[in-house]
Amino acid sequence: MLMASFIFTEKDLTEAFFALDTKIEKAAQATDGFLGKESWVSPDGAKRNSVYYWADATALRSFSSHPLHLEAKLQYEKWYGGFHVVISEVTKSYGDNAFEHVTPNGRKAR
Repeated sequence: MLMASFIFTEKDLTEAFFALDTKIEKAAQATDGFLGKESWVSPDGAKRNSVYYWADATALRSFSSHPLHLEAKLQYEKWYGGFHVVISEVTKSYGDNAFEHVTPNGRKAR
């Protein structure tokens, strides 16, 4: 399982941005190997993080080469003050099973 974190600051999120973002979200969900998404905002609200989970590198590559995703990448400077992407392999996940999560809860935390 891979986790792709898209960390960014907002600049000028227009109506066109939100329209394209909605289409990209649907494209991600329609990609074979898409497992889920969650989003976070830094405590000061300055940075946002959209975290996508993928079954494997093939699924992530498929989404990253999708025409809508490529279109958004060409226009990012209009909407974002900056961005950083982190691709990670999920090797372990655990919790107290108090809520569902896209990653497997293999054992309880101690």
